[in-house]
Amino acid sequence: MRSDLVVIGLGYVGLPLALEACRSGLTVTGLDRDAETVARLTAGTSHIGDVADDEVAAMRAAGFTATADEGVLADAAAVVVCVPTPLSAHSGPDLAMVEAACAAVSRQLRPGTLVVLESTTYPGTTDEVVRPILERSGLRAGTDFHLAFSPERVDPGNKHFGIKNTPKIVGGYTPDCTAAACALYGKFVDTVVQAGGTREAEMAKLIENTYRHVNIALVNEMAVFCHELGIDLWDAIACASTKPFGFQAFRPGPGVGGHCIPIDPNYLAHKVRTLGYPFRMVELAQEINTRMPRYVVERAQQLLDRAGKTLSGARVLLLGVTYKADVADQRETSARPVARRLRALGAHVAFHDPYVSQWEVDGAAVSAAPDLPQALMEADLVILLQQHRCYDLDEIAHHAPLLLDTRGTAPARAHVELL
Repeated sequence: MRSDLVVIGLGYVGLPLALEACRSGLTVTGLDRDAETVARLTAGTSHIGDVADDEVAAMRAAGFTATADEGVLADAAAVVVCVPTPLSAHSGPDLAMVEAACAAVSRQLRPGTLVVLESTTYPGTTDEVVRPILERSGLRAGTDFHLAFSPERVDPGNKHFGIKNTPKIVGGYTPDCTAAACALYGKFVDTVVQAGGTREAEMAKLIENTYRHVNIALVNEMAVFCHELGIDLWDAIACASTKPFGFQAFRPGPGVGGHCIPIDPNYLAHKVRTLGYPFRMVELAQEINTRMPRYVVERAQQLLDRAGKTLSGARVLLLGVTYKADVADQRETSARPVARRLRALGAHVAFHDPYVSQWEVDGAAVSAAPDLPQALMEADLVILLQQHRCYDLDEIAHHAPLLLDTRGTAPARAHVELL
């Protein structure tokens, strides 16, 4: 049976996309190389927080199937590639999964098919990497098949904006390619925005995340010197936020996490370096944000020193080890380098997170604290890394002997210190 859409990669980006396409009445097939993911979806079980089990069941009832068989691509009217694009060991782009997915598409490509890349990457990837792989089929982009780029804008845990009501940027290899991709997304997305081409669409996503990366680095650096100057940066930001124009509040934290902010700007920096010069703003922001976990540990050490204790041998409880509040997603979480540094300095580290039952750092398990009040009282120091809504900050501040709040939300107490 011919599929209206095959989604390659059924993770945080691909599965919500497939769900919304199913809701619109499209016949959707999911292709993923992970056998466990395919088995779970076939059984009606979701593996990501933003898609519930009952929604997977509804997808299945609407005709959705998950498979690891690339043969389904031969009967696809459209293919959307949503595979991960991590950084390599040298902090450059690792497009291995994109290349593998496109090679599979090339082997099955038929005239008239629309192929869209959604995986975040550097400007030029669609034309310089994806197109040549697809054209191994003997078909030509813009003539025999349509090719486009449309950046994913998934925000895990966001209850207000999802696939349907987040504007979708689309840039095609040719104007006809753009039109074909817009027609597809227009069936299940409220607003489709046409970019000038694939490079402009690729650049748009990098602008969004580089903007956040740089501004987070700015307030993180401010947090360091404001502490030395005795300035309450959180209060200053709250005051600045009262300006009704020309200002957007960013707040410091223990680092940056998730797939986008720590990784995507490096793709842009990589492309700029191919021109023969550095992207200094991004490289400096990366340096500042990467330094923050170490700074958190330094502040923890200072707190214990003032209390007459040492970090070596101290019992340190980490609260919230996901990369953002109210989700289970741990990708690039800053909690991991914090825990790694604490352990290296001899601390006994435990964690509590309502969304994470088991947690490892560098292959070694971190002790979980099932009873939060008891764990708070038994700790020498508590570090609030992620402010999940279910955390009662008054209770935490009451029970913790020392509390380092990296989110600036705990009530003022003598034993509570803001980052």
